[in-house]
Amino acid sequence: MDSEMVVHEGGCHCKKVRWRVQAPTGVVAWSCNCSNCSMRGNTNFVVPADRFELLGDSEQFLTTYSFGTHTAKHKFCKVCGITSFYYPRSNPDGVSVTFTCVDPGTLTHIEVKYYDGKNWETSHKQTGIASQSKG
Repeated sequence: MDSEMVVHEGGCHCKKVRWRVQAPTGVVAWSCNCSNCSMRGNTNFVVPADRFELLGDSEQFLTTYSFGTHTAKHKFCKVCGITSFYYPRSNPDGVSVTFTCVDPGTLTHIEVKYYDGKNWETSHKQTGIASQSKG
């Protein structure tokens, strides 16, 4: 999806975790049915890690959950519990940003694609998600 590159800001519900991410105004977001994403209802877009920046003292309000292969690092706010971003197994060189945690006004289009996390290896090969974290 081609669109203008802008700086988006966002974070968690209580605003203790804040970040800035450079991404297009229109993004491809992934809806995953793995055991974690399906329970949280998380739909996210992926960016290269160097386009993501935690702001201020956000790090002190984060904690991490990991399971299975322990490749993915699910970050969530210690205060409100919201996962506004995480480091995904599908893109260990990238960051997955929960699109609903982006502050209003900069995302103009979201195309949602399906990722079959219950059949992770097959979906990883078929979807092309790995290319999302490449510059």
